[in-house]
Amino acid sequence: MSLKRVSLVALLCAASFLSVSSNASSAIQQTKGNFEDKFRQLDEVLPTPNVYRNAAGEPGHMYWQQKVDYVINVKLDEAKRRLSASQSITYKNNSPDTLKYLWVQLDQNKFRDDSMSALTTTFGGIGSRGPATQGANGDSPARLSLGALRRQQFVDDTELGYDLQKVADGKGNALKYVVVGTLMRIDLALPLKPDSSTKIKIDFAFNIVEEDAVSARAGYEHFPDDAREGGNDIFLLAQWFPRLAAYTDYEAWTNKEFIGRGEFTLEFGNYDVNITVPADHIVSSTGELANPKDVLSSEQRKRLKKAEKSKRPVFIVNADEALENEKEGSSESKTWRFKAQNVRDFAWASSRKFIWDAKGYNQGGDVRPLVMAMSFYPKEGGELWEKYSTESVIHTMEVYSRFSFDYPYPVAQSVNGPVGGMEYPMITFNGPRTELQDDGERTYSLAEKRFLIGVVIHEVGHIYFPMIVNSDERQWTWMDEGLNSFLDGVAGREWDPTIPWGVEPRDITGYMKSSTQVPIMTQSDSVLRLGPNAYTKPAAALNILRETILGRDLFDFAFKEYAQRWMYKRPTPADFFRTMEEASGVDLDWFWRGWFYSTDHVDISLDHVYKLRLDTKNPDIDFARQRLTEMDKPQSLTDERNIAEGKELWVDRNEDISDFYDENDRFTVTNKERNKYNSFLNKLDPWEKRVFERAVKEDKNYYVLDFSNKGGLVMPIILELEFEDGSKDNMYIPAEIWRRTPKAVSKLVVTEKDKVLKSVTLDPRWETADVNIENNHYPRRIIPSRIEAYKSSSSKSGVRRDLMQDSKTKLKSDEELKKDNDDDDDKDEK
Repeated sequence: MSLKRVSLVALLCAASFLSVSSNASSAIQQTKGNFEDKFRQLDEVLPTPNVYRNAAGEPGHMYWQQKVDYVINVKLDEAKRRLSASQSITYKNNSPDTLKYLWVQLDQNKFRDDSMSALTTTFGGIGSRGPATQGANGDSPARLSLGALRRQQFVDDTELGYDLQKVADGKGNALKYVVVGTLMRIDLALPLKPDSSTKIKIDFAFNIVEEDAVSARAGYEHFPDDAREGGNDIFLLAQWFPRLAAYTDYEAWTNKEFIGRGEFTLEFGNYDVNITVPADHIVSSTGELANPKDVLSSEQRKRLKKAEKSKRPVFIVNADEALENEKEGSSESKTWRFKAQNVRDFAWASSRKFIWDAKGYNQGGDVRPLVMAMSFYPKEGGELWEKYSTESVIHTMEVYSRFSFDYPYPVAQSVNGPVGGMEYPMITFNGPRTELQDDGERTYSLAEKRFLIGVVIHEVGHIYFPMIVNSDERQWTWMDEGLNSFLDGVAGREWDPTIPWGVEPRDITGYMKSSTQVPIMTQSDSVLRLGPNAYTKPAAALNILRETILGRDLFDFAFKEYAQRWMYKRPTPADFFRTMEEASGVDLDWFWRGWFYSTDHVDISLDHVYKLRLDTKNPDIDFARQRLTEMDKPQSLTDERNIAEGKELWVDRNEDISDFYDENDRFTVTNKERNKYNSFLNKLDPWEKRVFERAVKEDKNYYVLDFSNKGGLVMPIILELEFEDGSKDNMYIPAEIWRRTPKAVSKLVVTEKDKVLKSVTLDPRWETADVNIENNHYPRRIIPSRIEAYKSSSSKSGVRRDLMQDSKTKLKSDEELKKDNDDDDDKDEK
């Protein structure tokens, strides 16, 4: 356990937070009866507001964060697939604390075979990132995918992790450092006092991982079939340089080991990066190109200028030029220089295979009126990328800026490579491709089209969250993935609502009732199923909050307020929760508690509907109604059969001995009842009499609806009421109806006399993520489903094989096997 030097204020805040957290469960525990307060305020759970983060969810008047600037010279050795670099870091201590050491992230060390990530990767376990494995089960063997074997072999054959060649101060004097897995502690020669700066120099190198082999967030992809001897590569470089860990007011150093799940929050700063690559490579990077005349031809610069005002993307490097480029190779090199202001990270891509298109997005505004949207992709991207990548980048900025702020950087880029989807400031890596067919054309499926549009929107959206609104994904993955998935759903449906974006309430019901669900507020490495937990569930929750609970006006105002408050700053969940409540004016503690702190699910059942009629108290009316009610009951089966058989009743055969009760029944009215009624009326105050007589005269329908909360998560009750005349009414009951009885509630619904209720449907539009819609209908409906006929297959056990016949089989050549496989593929497609 390492000791951390922090200020007295930070220690007090931390102690307060720990005390609150440890007492939170006991503070909200009901000790008498079984009542559970679903609406208890979150004050016991959220950190106490302080001078850094106030009670409204805003940065406090003494908010601070560190600043880190980088100057980096990096060289790509294409043949060895190796990166070497030297960097100079300027670290500005804006905190109130004196720092004796700095923590640096060494993410490439994750790939070492002795890393915590490698050593703690389970075989066949739940939630593992990377190639699939499956444990043995009964007679079924364990399964090791070829991808897992490929990864193992690559790690065995390649020395991975950082080669740290120098760690020194600004004058070149060596500094003591200790490597702790994916982190490095650098001990400073002198303590760094508040409002002071220090310089660190680090020289390093590492072998680049093959992304397809190790399932990384960056790396290279090899194309052995290219015309160039030895093939070509696309290099995606991210998490590539030693980066300063964040030092925060709520956690001090965010120095958790990088296992592979959540990323980190980082410090903002300025970058000046020189990237030396083969002369025929095209480079896409965080930042603005500072030396275009050194690396671009005059024609390419003209095309870039034309692209600024073009209606559709303009090719800076077209497909034919890229194809010719990838055939050769060069022994020369070029150095591309990129500068980036106020960013929290830096990534880049390089390849001679790149087609490059660009289009200017004029967003207006004073700070950044023009943004260059650009895409870089090989021929394998084809028409799919040409049509949709850059346009998707622009569409994302149009929608996200409406919900947050103008895009603040000069470029927004989408790069095709081996990484399915990753984001960095100004640059994103996206994976979908086209398929080369036998006729020489490149085609793509509907799924690949949807994937490209969706992943570009999602990853470019991440430039807003968390690359600008700088939340800590390592600690709270949902704060960037969930918020971003919500917004990419909004942007996606504004692109094409027929595409299933996966953020509707109905998309999360399976996960919410599963046993693998954990609270959204779970640290990323402990989440069992990251996709539904960090992406879909919080996105669906925010969708419900916007469309069903707050409404668009209140939600959009509050969400934009949050985004603008925390631009270039580091929000925590409490800041988001408090801002959404403070700016909307709605108490949402029950919502955060249920959706983010619990594993309850939504299952509200409509158990009964009672139709009631107001008693008039007038016996001449009420007794007659009771007689009709009795007569409406089904006739006794015995009586019916006796009549059918012609049996004569005893009272009919012996009329001479009938009495008073043969002429009067229990519904006969006497003056005693009439006197009682008149007495009741006389005792009423004038206003009571007016109210009662009006109610009797109107004779409205009274319905009592009984609801039970089977899932535990309280939500609004949304009803569709259908009447016998064919009309329908909608009714919205706020979630607060569950405040005192969270397990069951009843609601009175009153309708006009001619509006007779026929049926009731709960949550008719599936707005609330109710996991069981069948108990939402009253009367209950017949459940629609499917049944499929199938032909039984014969046993495939060893003793069932016809070895006598199978031994006659001819051994096929590779060409014959390929033809068989192609024929099988054709059959599957048909």
